[in-house]
Amino acid sequence: MRLVTTIGVAASALLTLAGASAASAQAPIRPDQVAFRALYKELVETNTEYSNGDCTLAAHRMGARLKAAGYPDEDIVYITPPDHPREGGMVAVLHGTDPNAKAILLLAHIDVVEARRSDWTRDPFTLVEENGYFYGRGANDDKAMASINIDTLVRLRQEGFRPRRSIKAAITCGEETDEAFNGASDLVRNHRDLIDAAFALNEGAGGRLDAQGNRIALNIQAGEKVYQDFTLTSLSPGGHSSRPVRGDNAIAQLAIAVAKVDAHQFPVQLNEVTRAYFAAMGKLAPGATGEALTTISANPNDAAALAIVTRDPSWNGILRTTCVPTLIKGGHAENALPQHAEANINCRIFPADSIDYVKQSLIEVIGDTKITVTTAGGIGLNPPVPPLSDQIMDPVRRAAAQVFPGIPIVPAMTTGATDGRYLNIGGIPTYGLTGIFNDPDGDGVHGLNERIRVQSLYDGRDFLYAVVKDASMAK
Repeated sequence: MRLVTTIGVAASALLTLAGASAASAQAPIRPDQVAFRALYKELVETNTEYSNGDCTLAAHRMGARLKAAGYPDEDIVYITPPDHPREGGMVAVLHGTDPNAKAILLLAHIDVVEARRSDWTRDPFTLVEENGYFYGRGANDDKAMASINIDTLVRLRQEGFRPRRSIKAAITCGEETDEAFNGASDLVRNHRDLIDAAFALNEGAGGRLDAQGNRIALNIQAGEKVYQDFTLTSLSPGGHSSRPVRGDNAIAQLAIAVAKVDAHQFPVQLNEVTRAYFAAMGKLAPGATGEALTTISANPNDAAALAIVTRDPSWNGILRTTCVPTLIKGGHAENALPQHAEANINCRIFPADSIDYVKQSLIEVIGDTKITVTTAGGIGLNPPVPPLSDQIMDPVRRAAAQVFPGIPIVPAMTTGATDGRYLNIGGIPTYGLTGIFNDPDGDGVHGLNERIRVQSLYDGRDFLYAVVKDASMAK
């Protein structure tokens, strides 16, 4: 998953909920957690990078865990495209007793962002437990949830639990890069029968801790921004670098255009989920910050409140479409005027804004006909926002009361992009829900020394297990 935060980094350092239990105090490990840790370790230590990893191997290793727990071969289905032999996935099912009740789907991706060993303090593909944290590439995103989902099926099978609704788990590849085969999209398009469900649980939201390790809020994600890249291109005739032509340098022209894009702010706006999010956060934040959040939830154009709220980059991202330069390249020789320069502009588009509107806005902001703006990659998907109905919220409330008593549940829209967009467009309401509480700095997800609190992982495991077991018995 591209980096997602639902409670701001700076803001979370300000929020300390009275009475919130400290997630930093790790409880003694239970026997069932020992078995889970071994499963999690195996998955993290299976390299699933796009460049040299193997999702197919990881999927088969998780399938072997299910088979050892008693699942028959026919209930474990591997899907590996012939032209992408290392990008396979797996779907497994614990059958329900009511054939007329739609299933619950647990979705997680097992591919990870590239990790260069020389940059890391520890080997990214060796699970290291240190000072209350697990370290490793994918230890958080998204092998934590993938491990929990597979482990949940193992636990339920070993207990002899018979759900009313079937419980399905899908682990897929291709979420972290557009270059890879996307398993979630393929399941929706070509294997719908394997994953059809009343709703799905996915990454996209967990919980946030304050700077002292206290839990602030448990998020449930409904809806996400649209991911879209644009390419800015600048061309010029070039020539000898000793004969510069003022105003006709491809790199200089592009630099001006990029600076204009970086400075541009799209209009603020709210939808049902983000309005509820800011209203809930207004009750948790202290002083002027809380007042500003409450004001924003009622009037997103209040200038004084905006000045406070948008200081936090995560909150700013929830409020509007954002576009930022992420890659730039140009020129062909040290002693030649550049003939070509190009920049990637990565946009996270508010669901109400169209891609064409954003593209036209970039053209107008740049205001230079020498710069072309083109859509890069595939056209971003704009999925519907699934309803936060009692079908999903009741099991969440009951499990939260059991595992995270007193912690408010806050709806959120993710500012990143997840595989849930394929399922939502395909008619399977998909919610971001992990129950994993993360540090305000993002725990190194997509960056160096990715980590997750040990206790947060174990608590998230218990929370999701309780949600799934409860929801699987609902009428």
